[in-house]
Amino acid sequence: MKCKKRFTTYEKIERSDLYVIKKDGRREIFDRNKLERGIDKAFEKRPISKEQIQKMVNDIEEQIRKKGKREIKSSIIGDLVIKKLKKIDKVAYIRFASVYHDFEDVRDFKLVMKQV
Repeated sequence: MKCKKRFTTYEKIERSDLYVIKKDGRREIFDRNKLERGIDKAFEKRPISKEQIQKMVNDIEEQIRKKGKREIKSSIIGDLVIKKLKKIDKVAYIRFASVYHDFEDVRDFKLVMKQV
């Protein structure tokens, strides 16, 4: 009160730790930023706003947390991302799928493109 400055505090919901089970069995804490970076890369140079990407990340995280589990397989997260990308942007979908499904050659791309 003496300094005549105003202080503000912000509160946010503290979420319990969520662990991701990787393909090789390793466990790591869910990292929202990592999810966002992966989606950002898929949308690089595509006509989509940061707000749309944020909404997509929020939706995916909400779906994951609604499951009510403390651990989730990375494949489930990947499948959620793939489904969203396929609806929003086919190029971003193919980019993400190429990394997620570990494409080995052009045939893999052709197979996915036939599904789009």
